[in-house]
Amino acid sequence: MPAHMLFRRYAMKETDFARYLTQFLAVYLPGQVGSKRNTQLAYRDSFSLFLRYCRDQESLLPEKMTIANVNRELILRFLQWLEEERNCKASTRNQRLAAIHSFFSFLMVEEPQYIQQSQKILAIPMKKMDTPPLMYLPLDSIKGLLEQPDRRTIQGKRDAVLLSLLYDTGARVQELVDLKVCDVVLNDTVTITLTGKGGKSRIVPVMKPTGELLKQYMEGSGLTLPVYGRSPLFTNRSNKPLTQAGVTYILKKYAAQAQAVGIKDISEEITPHWLRHSKAMHLLQSGVNLVYIRDLLGHSDISTTEIYARADEKMKRKALMEAYESPSSEELPAWKKDKDLLDWLKSL
Repeated sequence: MPAHMLFRRYAMKETDFARYLTQFLAVYLPGQVGSKRNTQLAYRDSFSLFLRYCRDQESLLPEKMTIANVNRELILRFLQWLEEERNCKASTRNQRLAAIHSFFSFLMVEEPQYIQQSQKILAIPMKKMDTPPLMYLPLDSIKGLLEQPDRRTIQGKRDAVLLSLLYDTGARVQELVDLKVCDVVLNDTVTITLTGKGGKSRIVPVMKPTGELLKQYMEGSGLTLPVYGRSPLFTNRSNKPLTQAGVTYILKKYAAQAQAVGIKDISEEITPHWLRHSKAMHLLQSGVNLVYIRDLLGHSDISTTEIYARADEKMKRKALMEAYESPSSEELPAWKKDKDLLDWLKSL
């Protein structure tokens, strides 16, 4: 539902909350540099859910809601309802809270008289979440996965390029589906321009085999013609841009094929982010500096990239523990019988 329609179904007379929320969703967010459409939709859905909660659980009609009504206590009850009644995970609860935080940050600037109320709401903390294990694939499994698309078909060529780029560049799935033809430079060294979080762009070199595959795909699809410069690089059968869900479906399809032919370590739980994690881990294990990996992945802070170093250390430690064989008690040296050693130890 468009932002300006959120209150239309309810409102007879516009309140200050309706006015500022509409301005936030319809004007402020779309005008923000780097604001993604997905973020705008997620925030809209969060407030739509919040309005329904206020109506159904608090008997607070949307057409009568004012800024003064939306206090810290109401937000806390809403968050509690999300977890207890809707069984939302902490991550979902935090996403809803992020939308509310963003609105009240905006409101403080627009209407300074609400600073104290806004600060109380902004002080509501995000809920700590258990850090999920870092899921990635061994290099042999990646190779097996990338061999699955049938490159003799148009769809197979597209899928081979898509999966190869997803791994080779370490791109986020949204960065991949947002790619336009003009983002690809087919020189001796093929590069692509990825636009990440916050609208930040980075130029990523593509390895030669993937670059050749990309050239063949674009030439075979006629995408090298200048008229297609602003066209999406990857489309579905309806000639519409691929979505995140579409990429996930493609990946899972080939993962199932890889499993069927005996490729190890590939799970049906695989997601596109596994390929991003895999690229980072393989670079790290090859001795590539964390700073380079940070730049490749588009992390704003190297502390985010350091999770791969920590995961690699855990993996090495586990391998050492599994490979280590404890000597039996019979093999242990009888230190007490070695008087020279005992005398030396006592002298220390």
